[in-house]
Amino acid sequence: MSNVLMTAPTVRPKKAPPRLRNRRSSHARPTRSILLTVLTALIGVYALIPLVWLLINATKTQPDLFSSFGLWFSGDFALWDNIVGVLTYDGGVFGRWFLNTLMYVVLGAGGATLLALLGGYGLAKFDFPGKRAVFAIVIGAVAVPGTALAVPTFLMFANMGLTNTPWSVIIPSLISPFGLYLMWTFAADAVPDEIMEAARLDGASEARTFFQVCLPMMAPGIVTVLLFTVVATWNNYFLPLIMLRDPSWYPLTLGLNAWNAQATTAGGEAIFNLVIAGSLLTILPLIVAFLLLQRYWQSGLAAGSVKE
Repeated sequence: MSNVLMTAPTVRPKKAPPRLRNRRSSHARPTRSILLTVLTALIGVYALIPLVWLLINATKTQPDLFSSFGLWFSGDFALWDNIVGVLTYDGGVFGRWFLNTLMYVVLGAGGATLLALLGGYGLAKFDFPGKRAVFAIVIGAVAVPGTALAVPTFLMFANMGLTNTPWSVIIPSLISPFGLYLMWTFAADAVPDEIMEAARLDGASEARTFFQVCLPMMAPGIVTVLLFTVVATWNNYFLPLIMLRDPSWYPLTLGLNAWNAQATTAGGEAIFNLVIAGSLLTILPLIVAFLLLQRYWQSGLAAGSVKE
């Protein structure tokens, strides 16, 4: 008998229905809203115009600030001269103000982040009587504006003899209700209770469980709170204004405002070019901090947004 070669029939894949193909293509290519794109662009331009204006006008001399267009450069490029003038004016007091601001940020914002970390972790992972009352107090503190507490804080520090000292700025900066609430909610989602129980069963103490197990998982939330507190302390103006009288303890915000006010005082010297250049130098550390910590900040804001 002859061998008969049997070939299997070729099975061709069925084409998906047109509706199904349209659904797949719509999921693969997200729709773009022209209105949303235009609105986002307008918001971006609105946010960047002040920064562009500051950068451009920091390159101008004092006369060119009033004789040239604000959003374009003038004939003389005086950026380096303005920076040198900022650093050497009035005996180099700008450097002292910068160090003061750095001290307020390290002690105030750093302490606020540490307290928010410890408090948020404890409130998220431990049960104790009065926990709901603490939650209500934290939410209420978030809703209270800082300016409403300025006068009572000043009177309290005046009675203690702490006004016109760095502690009058550092101690109030240690309290960050929003940072505490943010750290509380982040720790509740980022640190599973099962991991903590496993560490305890292995014989780890509470301190070791916190530092070696929980702390690395809370790193994005810590960086997020740190950025918020650093920006709030670095740009703090009203609290030093009512607490400090000695210019040697001024932060950058108060010092630049004092330079700007010289033009309105009798016999004062108008140094608007130095004020603008000093403002540019003031925001550079914040820009660097955001660029370096951006990925941690974004992941911290997105934590808890996806429910498994």
